[in-house]
Amino acid sequence: MARRIAAGAAYGGGGVGLVGVAAVGVLLAEVQLAKRSVLGGIAPLPPRGDGLYGLAFGRSQPLFLGLLGDSTAAGQGVRRAGQTPAALLASGLAAVAERPVDVVNVALPGARSDDLDRQVKLLLSDTSRLPDVCVIMIGANDVTHRMPPTESVRHLAAAVRRLRTAGAEVVVGTCPDLGTIEPVYQPLRWLARRVSRQLAAAQTIVTVEQGGRTVSLGDLLGPEFAANPREMFSIDNYHPSAEGYATAAMAMLPTLCASLGLWPEADRPDASRDESVLPVAQAAATAAKEAGTEVTPSRAPWALLKHRRRRRLPAEPPAEPPAGTPGEAPGDARSKPEAHRARFRAHRG
Repeated sequence: MARRIAAGAAYGGGGVGLVGVAAVGVLLAEVQLAKRSVLGGIAPLPPRGDGLYGLAFGRSQPLFLGLLGDSTAAGQGVRRAGQTPAALLASGLAAVAERPVDVVNVALPGARSDDLDRQVKLLLSDTSRLPDVCVIMIGANDVTHRMPPTESVRHLAAAVRRLRTAGAEVVVGTCPDLGTIEPVYQPLRWLARRVSRQLAAAQTIVTVEQGGRTVSLGDLLGPEFAANPREMFSIDNYHPSAEGYATAAMAMLPTLCASLGLWPEADRPDASRDESVLPVAQAAATAAKEAGTEVTPSRAPWALLKHRRRRRLPAEPPAEPPAGTPGEAPGDARSKPEAHRARFRAHRG
């Protein structure tokens, strides 16, 4: 495991050890100060996005989607359930599959990778409701709390393996780029980016080797965050805003659908999109540097690096489901299957 992490870091160029332990300590102090700025250090609980989506397609034979991870997977930073990653991904998946999607979100704000064991047990506790596909978004708290990367990826690998054994497809949104947090300044911003990318590369290696797919969240998916941080981050300048989550969900949706056989899969890499088959460690390091990049298993020890075409979601987020009726809201776009089909067929290019 340690050799794999070292290989991923080497392809990424350079290591944290060159900067020194003192600098790492200062960086972590800066990040903790940034986190304490979230409403005085106590952020409100994220809205629950659990429930049934795509009710226009009925209620029978739903796809089961599980969300695991930290505050990013939980949707902290937004006020409405319809703005959370769970709701956005479920709505998109329902539109593409033309089936309802039942969502269970066991993500916990503040969670590190060692909490994945508890989350997996909770998700798999109901054997009559095992997930068809799971999305894991984890890693930022591992960096800020100094969890050794060997330990971090060991927990992730175990979680992916258990979910795959249970019959679920797995998509991992790798560690986001902590260098995008506004209160963190240079040169610590560079160090935060380096540590985040190294963990993201290691996460990709172990996920692909367990049969899962990854999508690089990087700087939370694209130049939009660098150009419009005020719009892409929530009021606390730490968690994504509604538009930020929509951008992340739009980048992950094609991979989520492809894992279930619902999205076109080319037989060969598309050279015009800089897609290629690479050694898994090289693919992992490349993906860590290029936000929105997918890495999917190929013949060992190779992996397929993909840049799926994507477009931004509409400006207006989905409406929050009314109390007592998860996943359904009057006037919500989820009640208009034809509009959804047209939109996501356009996303498929």
